[in-house]
Amino acid sequence: MSELLVDYITSLDGYGAAEGWPGFWGMESPEYLAWLGEQPEHIHLMGANTYRLMHGFAAQGEPGTDVMADFRKVVFSSTLSEPLEWANSTLVSTDPVEAVREMKAHETMPIATLGSLTLCRSLLAAGLVDRFRVVVFPVITGATGQERIYDGYPDVALDLVESRTFEGGLQLLTYQPRVLDGPPSTGA
Repeated sequence: MSELLVDYITSLDGYGAAEGWPGFWGMESPEYLAWLGEQPEHIHLMGANTYRLMHGFAAQGEPGTDVMADFRKVVFSSTLSEPLEWANSTLVSTDPVEAVREMKAHETMPIATLGSLTLCRSLLAAGLVDRFRVVVFPVITGATGQERIYDGYPDVALDLVESRTFEGGLQLLTYQPRVLDGPPSTGA
C-alpha cells in the first residue's frame, strides 16, 4: 500500500501563488533546492491548472522543476486531452478519489500531490491523505496573493511529525492530518 502526501508551498498568509511573483516567490534558497533534489522518487498527482503551470515552469527552466522530468505524473482533468506534452504524464478523466484509492492499494511507490487545491480537498475529505507537508515562504502577499489554499477545507487537526528551517527563513512543516466533524469539544 502506498502513502499519499499532500504537498504545498505557501506564503505566510496562505496563498499558493501571487500575481507578478516568480515561482517560489523568488525566494528559493540553494539549501531548499538541494533538499527538493534529494526527495525520493514518487508519483506526482495534479489537476489540469497545476499541470499547465508546472509544465510551463519546466519549459522555462524554472529552478527545481528539472527534478520532475523523470517522475511519473498523473493528471486529473476533464479538459485536457492525450497526448500530454510533459514526459511521463498520464491523463485520468475518471473520479480522482476512486482513482487515487485504487493507486494507494496497488502502487508501491509513494504518491504526492503538487498544488491542485480542489484535488487535495477532495482527497483529504475522503480520508486518503496520510501526511500533509507545507513549506511556508517568509512573505505576505495580501495585495497580490492568488489561490487561498485552505478555503473550502473541512476542519482538520494536524499532528506535527517533522519540521525544518531552511536558509532564508523557509519553514518545512510535516503533519499527520485528522479530518474533524467540527470544533473539538471543550469537555465542559
